[in-house]
Amino acid sequence: MEKIDNLDRKILEIVMRNARIPSKDVAVECGVSRAAIHQRIQRMIDLKVITGSGYHVDPHVLGYTTCTYIGVNLERGAMYRDVVPELEKIPEIVECHFTTGPYTMLIKLYARDNEHLMELLNDKIQTIHGVLGTETLISLDNSIDREIHVDYES
Repeated sequence: MEKIDNLDRKILEIVMRNARIPSKDVAVECGVSRAAIHQRIQRMIDLKVITGSGYHVDPHVLGYTTCTYIGVNLERGAMYRDVVPELEKIPEIVECHFTTGPYTMLIKLYARDNEHLMELLNDKIQTIHGVLGTETLISLDNSIDREIHVDYES
């Protein structure tokens, strides 16, 4: 991967704070032309430094009041490749990680309530071939939710 320079890092820091900021405002803050900002952002997209764009939707507003992390143990770690496609069929699952430690996998999901969570666990996740067991951790509050910090020289 090509290295990103200090200007790229400054642009990232600005657009990560507000993805809808006009390019002209980024250009003014960085002291370069708007065209330079467009070129730099496109280059970072091509390099996969910037991997997405869009809006963050609050699941609570949509009725998903329970955020849950579930540690999943598989019969064999190699079954991960077979289990992931099954988990992808469950729309409430928003993240899945292959992990070290006490679990083979760690998933994050949103449920409408505890009854919905129980249905997801008992009728969907625990019925997947290869799943030996699960441990459920319900999030009571999300105190920090941010992107990785970008260092740049000002």
